Amino acid sequence: MSRILGFVREILLLSLIGPGPIMDAFVAAFRLPNMFRRFFAEGAFNAAFVPMFSKKMEGDDSAHKFATDALAGLSLIVLILVGIAMIFMPALVWMTAGGFAADARFDMTVGFGRIVFPYILFMSLSALFSGVLNATGRFATAAAAPVLLNIFMIIAMVTANIMGADVITWIIWVVPLAGIAQLALTWVAASRAGFALKPARPRWTPDMRKMIVVAIPAALASGVMQINLVVGQFSASQFDSAVSWLFAADRLYQLPLGVVGIAVGIVLLPDLSRRLQAGDDTGAKSAFSRAAEISLALTIPASIALIVIPFPVVSVLFERGKTGPDDAAAIAVAVSIYGLGLPAFVIQKFIQPLYFARENTRSPFRFALVAMVVNAALAIGLSPVIGWIAPAIAATVAGWTMVALLMIGARRMGDVARFDAQLRRRIWRIVAASVVMGGFLWAGNIALSPALGMPGVRYIALIALITIGIVAYFIVGNLFGAFKLSEFKKAIRRS
Repeated sequence: MSRILGFVREILLLSLIGPGPIMDAFVAAFRLPNMFRRFFAEGAFNAAFVPMFSKKMEGDDSAHKFATDALAGLSLIVLILVGIAMIFMPALVWMTAGGFAADARFDMTVGFGRIVFPYILFMSLSALFSGVLNATGRFATAAAAPVLLNIFMIIAMVTANIMGADVITWIIWVVPLAGIAQLALTWVAASRAGFALKPARPRWTPDMRKMIVVAIPAALASGVMQINLVVGQFSASQFDSAVSWLFAADRLYQLPLGVVGIAVGIVLLPDLSRRLQAGDDTGAKSAFSRAAEISLALTIPASIALIVIPFPVVSVLFERGKTGPDDAAAIAVAVSIYGLGLPAFVIQKFIQPLYFARENTRSPFRFALVAMVVNAALAIGLSPVIGWIAPAIAATVAGWTMVALLMIGARRMGDVARFDAQLRRRIWRIVAASVVMGGFLWAGNIALSPALGMPGVRYIALIALITIGIVAYFIVGNLFGAFKLSEFKKAIRRS
């Protein structure tokens, strides 16, 4: 629901505002709190907090006290960050979107940034409560929290459009309100789960020291990944509308990434932590292999689809209102390049828990540094040669570099980090079934090409094209032995 409604949000955004200076400014401003959120909350904090909290619950230790201390410490750090960012917002915008400095986009981004940045406070605290819920096996509410942001933004855009009001003003002001709603939802859910955490004075305890020691490398690793995004945005800001085009393409490939990769990673981390704590290496290997199998079985065909039919997908979904054919063509090019990197982004999500479950955040940090150098060299080096698309190419190459380093490093973890016989047997069959599906999509795109360009009918044509791909993949995959549909259903239910 979060990813689908987020997709609806981007469709409205592109239709009502469209690629250009205003959307560029909104994207750059909105990315600031989300960038730091991943840096502090979803990245570093959860990588350190969730394994420690899960182990304390497994050992019937003082999990409640530990979570309360973590809440107090995180609140203090993020409040300081918000205060600094509000004061130095112009410098922050200059560092992340320097190409805006020469035109009106700079002042717009600074103004938007000061309104939306407090969102990070509410989302960081919500991430803590989501970590508590995930560790206790209550995934639904934590997964539903981001839905509220999309609902709030969709309602704001539709209402502003109906009233004839300024759409961008409504969107900007609704972001922090959505953050408050997300925090309230997860706070109440955690209380009902037996963890009614309340604000407290920050305390320096041995557990907090241990968590920070684990979190700092994870923070640096997450920071490196966010630097990759900043480098890409900085390069794109030199070109008109490029920030908007890349943002739209990013949201499209984020749909399968969020539905598959991030979801499986969230479930896998506490499960691995508990199994390793209990000495269940066999169960840990099975959990890792099944997570990899379901992830790849869903991701590889999605990647092939984004590569084979990016233009009809982008044209039908985004080309309307203030987004024209030239915008759709540019976004489609970026989508196909991100499609090449989609498997890498998903693979990272189920390999990294192998490290985090062992409280090893230093190795992913070192690997991320290498990926950062690769990303920066390509994004900055290729930009003068091939233009605005360089950041997409850089992100894809850096993603596969990170995967290679993670897999090489995981070899030292023993048998737990190796795919089992079932996955080794099926992975190549999944790839083969996906390639065959790509052939069906290519042929279907040619056959439906006239209908895909007709107003109204094009929506039905796109649904038909996607249906062709889905049916072809599952039939061929079942015939090739890539998976059994009965096992596939069970794996989805478990995930």
